[in-house]
Amino acid sequence: MDKQSIIKMASNFIERSEYNTVSKEAAISDKVVGMKIFDEPIFAFASSGDEYFKLFKDPFIIGEHFILPKEWLAESKTVISFFLPFTEEVKRSNSRDMNWPSEEWLHGRIEGQAFLNKLCKYLEEELKNAGYNSLVPSLDNRFWSKTGTDNQFTSNWSERHAAFVCGLGTFSLSKGLITKKGVAGRFGSIITELELIPDKREYEKIYEYCSMCGACAKNCPAGAISLDKGKNHKICSDFLNITSEKYKPRYGCGKCQVRVPCESCIPLL
Repeated sequence: MDKQSIIKMASNFIERSEYNTVSKEAAISDKVVGMKIFDEPIFAFASSGDEYFKLFKDPFIIGEHFILPKEWLAESKTVISFFLPFTEEVKRSNSRDMNWPSEEWLHGRIEGQAFLNKLCKYLEEELKNAGYNSLVPSLDNRFWSKTGTDNQFTSNWSERHAAFVCGLGTFSLSKGLITKKGVAGRFGSIITELELIPDKREYEKIYEYCSMCGACAKNCPAGAISLDKGKNHKICSDFLNITSEKYKPRYGCGKCQVRVPCESCIPLL
């Protein structure tokens, strides 16, 4: 099994799976029935022993609680990271009203994440069937995510940080990750014993792809983003809690990912 076969399997799954569309049973309204959630994915690969992962143990980045790839899976060789960009329909819909999330975006956030989890499990099983022990950190029973005493949100594995190490992109002012297909979408990752050649990171700095234009800060309905302080996760979370009450059982926002230069590409290239 090689990189291209993994990417092809994922692309076929995304194209053919009924779970990448909004079903009539799940739809908030008739207008979103049958809507496709994600477009073609992009993948990147890193060595599970990459020294960059150790940097995340720093308390000013993530902290000692961050679990290294080889702590998740001792004999692992590779970290596979991928980005699923939202379709134009999902992105356009969330630009119409900059105060509240669109129905399409709410489905992208909730049903989209459920689909991403199915894709992760599918790839994990295919790797295992090929003879390579593998796991999905975010779906492992050791995974946790919580709010610290300083109101900062943290977890023992980060999809965005893994994507950064693998070479998918760099962080933005809004703390999203800017890929060659932009920032609007969802990330997933798999740790495996399959050894693959790591991709080269085409950047050195953590915010290298961000122009610091401030468009995401202007878009944020909660005022959680500023040019001088970046993103305040507590303010963002409080607003998401409001959307959770308003749109039960869904929640979301995503205004920092649309109507911005990095929505669908790297703005500085």
